[in-house]
Amino acid sequence: MNTALTLVIGNRNYSSWSMRPWLLLRQMGIPFKEEMLKFHSADWGQRIGRLSPSNLVPVLWDGEPGEAGSLCVWDTLAIIEYIAEQFPQLPVWPADRAARARARSVSAEMHSGFRALRSAMPMNIRSQHPGKGLTSEAAGDIRRITSLWREMRAQSGGSGPFLFGAFCAADAMFAPVVMRFNTYHPPLDDDAQQYCDAVNACAAVQEWCAAAKLETEFEAQDEPYASPPV
Repeated sequence: MNTALTLVIGNRNYSSWSMRPWLLLRQMGIPFKEEMLKFHSADWGQRIGRLSPSNLVPVLWDGEPGEAGSLCVWDTLAIIEYIAEQFPQLPVWPADRAARARARSVSAEMHSGFRALRSAMPMNIRSQHPGKGLTSEAAGDIRRITSLWREMRAQSGGSGPFLFGAFCAADAMFAPVVMRFNTYHPPLDDDAQQYCDAVNACAAVQEWCAAAKLETEFEAQDEPYASPPV
């Protein structure tokens, strides 16, 4: 379809899944419009059923959101694959077949795994909770994640600072993990910290984070280490 893309997202401060396709679109230089539905808002209640078949975000619309004849793509990995198909000239995935297979594998592992880390260290960009959430299970997830980062970067042969040299979908998938590390400050080795520094330096990441830090909504399920504002 040769129409404008619209990405429906949730709160930037909390919505790790929204962050992923947003970053990919921005980093790839793909024009798109944005629709934000704040969690538990009246706007969410009134519009989510029309904009999202799963009642979740993110959702990508190719064409006018919610209108007949427009194409709706939901779930982050499905959105990423749709972007890759629509823009085959862009390096959404690595060009090398083996690297591309590894990038898809680590992205799928991120998509379905690391539940202990997600639970103990919810994404919360505007806050600082150093040392919080470092359960033994979360520490195990962190070890697996950082070993993946080390392995992927070693196989890329130093061709760039990201997992496969240049920024690709796999980096978009792991960017919210970097945001968690920014907030909770778990111990990281130098190699993992270098990767975090590269992700944090991305213009799209900085744009997303700057907007996230301006949000004032308080979602209790994402704030296990803070009290509601009075």
